[in-house]
Amino acid sequence: MDTLNALLDGFQAAFTPTYLLFALLGVVMGTAVGVLPGIGPAMTVALLLPVTFALDPTGSIIMFAGIYYGAMYGGSTTSILLKTPGEASAVMTAIEGNKMARAGRAPQALATAAIGSFVAGTIATAALVLVAPIVVGFAISITPADYFALMLVAFAAVTMVLGASRIRGLASLGLGLLIGLIGIDITTGQDRLTFGVPGLLDGVDVVIVAVGIFAVGEALWIALHLRRKPVDLIEVGRPWMSKEDWQRSWKPWLRGAAIGFPFGAMPAGGAEIPTYLSFVTEKRLSKKPEEFGHGAIEGVAGPEAANNASAAGVLVPLLTLGLPTSATAAVLLAAFQQFGIQPGPLLLESQPALVWTLIASLFIGNTLLLVLNLPLAPVWAKLLKIPRPYLYAGILFFAAIGSYAADGTPIGLYTLFVMGLLGVVMRRYGLSVVPLIIGVILGPRAELQLRRALQLSDGDVSALVASPLSIILYSVLVLAVVAPLIWRWWSRSRQSQDRELVDTHAP
Repeated sequence: MDTLNALLDGFQAAFTPTYLLFALLGVVMGTAVGVLPGIGPAMTVALLLPVTFALDPTGSIIMFAGIYYGAMYGGSTTSILLKTPGEASAVMTAIEGNKMARAGRAPQALATAAIGSFVAGTIATAALVLVAPIVVGFAISITPADYFALMLVAFAAVTMVLGASRIRGLASLGLGLLIGLIGIDITTGQDRLTFGVPGLLDGVDVVIVAVGIFAVGEALWIALHLRRKPVDLIEVGRPWMSKEDWQRSWKPWLRGAAIGFPFGAMPAGGAEIPTYLSFVTEKRLSKKPEEFGHGAIEGVAGPEAANNASAAGVLVPLLTLGLPTSATAAVLLAAFQQFGIQPGPLLLESQPALVWTLIASLFIGNTLLLVLNLPLAPVWAKLLKIPRPYLYAGILFFAAIGSYAADGTPIGLYTLFVMGLLGVVMRRYGLSVVPLIIGVILGPRAELQLRRALQLSDGDVSALVASPLSIILYSVLVLAVVAPLIWRWWSRSRQSQDRELVDTHAP
C-alpha cells in the first residue's frame, strides 16, 4: 500500500503541466535523434544529456525518461526501414522487420514494434514498481565489502559478456578504470594522472567521456568509412495492423516482456540475449516457422518487446544499487550525478519524490510514445533522408557545445575530442566501449568501497570475504571465470580422444 501511495504521489507530480511538457519534449527529441541511422539509444541519451543542464533535477530526470524510451522506439524505426540497427539488441528487429518492409508491410512492422514497445514497457515498468522496494530492503544491509564484491562481479560480467573477446573487454575496462583514476586521491589528497593540468584535478566529467566515446567517436568513425551512395529508403504509410496481425503479435509481446525484464535487471544481462531468445522462442512456437527469415511479424513483435522490457529492467540495479548494467544506464547514472544525486539503496529514502516521479513519468512517456509515434511514423522516416555528412557534422557541433556547457573550460573540449579519438581507435580494434564507460563510473566507487572496508577492518584483507553475500559473489565470480576454461579444456580433450580413436581404427 505504501508503494502504491508513493506511486500515486509520483503521478500527481508528473502530471503537472511543466513536467508533462518535459516528458513530451523528451519523447520527441529522443525519437527524432534515435531514428537517425547509426545512432543508438546510448548515443542519443549521451548527445542530449547537456540539453537538461538548465532544468531542475526532477524536470531533468523526467525529460530523460522520455528521451530514454523515445530513443528505443526511434532505433526500431531505423532498423525496420534501413536495416541499420543502432545497437546489437536491435539486430533481430532489423533482420525480420526490414524483410517485412521490403515485402510492402512496413506499416505493419512499425505498428507491431510501437505497440509491442508500449505493452512491454508498461509491464516492465510495473514490475520495476514491485521489485525496486524489495531490492532496496535487501541492499540497505549490504556492507562496503559486499558492495566491492558486487562491483567486481559487474566488472567481470561486462568484460565477459560484451565485446568480441574477453581480452578486449578487459582492455576496455582497464582503460575506463584508468580514466576514472584521474584527479585527486580521495584519501591522500595527491593528484593522480593530471600531468600538471589544473583542469583535471576534479577528474574527467563522465558526461564528456560518454559524449566523446559515443557521439564523437561514432561520427569520426562514420566519416572515415562514409559511403557516397544514396540511402535506399522505403516509403511509409500510416502504421496499422489487421486482425490477423493482432492475433499473431499479442502473445509474442507478452512473452518478450517476460523474457526481457529479468535479463535487464541482472548485472550485464543486457538486451542482446533476450532478443535472440525471444526470436528463437517465437520461431519454435509459430504455426508458420517458414516465414521466419522472410518477414514474420512475430520476429519483430517478440524481440522488440524483449528489447524494451530489458530497457526498463536495467533501472532496477541502477536505482536500487547504483549499478549501471548497460551503456545507456551508465549515461543515465551520469545524469543523476550531475545534480549530486547518487543512486543506491538510500535513494528511495533521501529522494523518494524524485524516484517515484521518475517511475510515473516512465508510464507517461511510454503512453506518449504510442499516441504520438503511430501517426508521426512517416515524419520520422523523412529524417532518414538527411545526408550523412550534414548529420554527423551537426552531431560534432552539438557535442562540442554540450560538453563546453558541462565543463565550462577549454579542457573539457580537449578531453571531448581525445575521448572521440579513443572511441575511433577502440572501434578500429574491436574493443567494446561499454566496459570503458562502466569502468569510468564504477571504478572510483569501487575504490571508495574497498578503502572503507579496509578502514573498518583496520587493514584486515580477510574482511573482504567475511560475509555470506561476499563469499557467494566471489564464488560466482570464480565460477564464471574458471568454468569456461574447464569446458574448453574438456572439449579439446574429447576431440583429441576422438581423433585417437579414429586413427586407431583406421585401415
